[in-house]
Amino acid sequence: MKSKWASGIPPRNLTWVLPEVLAAAERPGGQSATHRKVRRQEEIIWLRENDFSVVISILEAPQNLAAYGELGLASSHHPIPTIGDLTPSLTALYAEMVTRQRRGEKVLVHGDELGDRTIGIVAGYLVWSGRLEGAPLATSVIERLFGRQLGPAGRGIIATAAELPRPS
Repeated sequence: MKSKWASGIPPRNLTWVLPEVLAAAERPGGQSATHRKVRRQEEIIWLRENDFSVVISILEAPQNLAAYGELGLASSHHPIPTIGDLTPSLTALYAEMVTRQRRGEKVLVHGDELGDRTIGIVAGYLVWSGRLEGAPLATSVIERLFGRQLGPAGRGIIATAAELPRPS
């Protein structure tokens, strides 16, 4: 039996979007202002011990990527800009997500916090991948799942994702 320390701790606000397939959370270790190295290490250990295949960061900077590798957890970086055209960034992110899910991998997507941007990006993926039909349904489902109303930033990302060409 492993000790609590060896098992790590779950990332804060971890929410399963597709059970045992796709989850979203804030950045392991906490948001920028409250980030702690020890907590980051414990959360990465938890992800590794709970069989996550990859952590996908949508942060603009490559924060945490070296820490994932040091602790034996694969990572991918898809910086999603806060301004400008999101189309190329979302298309590349969503293509990787669908490829990993077809392989049966367990994926965690994180931003700095689990706010409108991260939730909107995940909801956009559900539309883009064909799991949900249209932005209004995705918004309703994701708001119930995360227990909060999405603001304009999250809704805008979902609308952008709904307009992207779908995978074949």
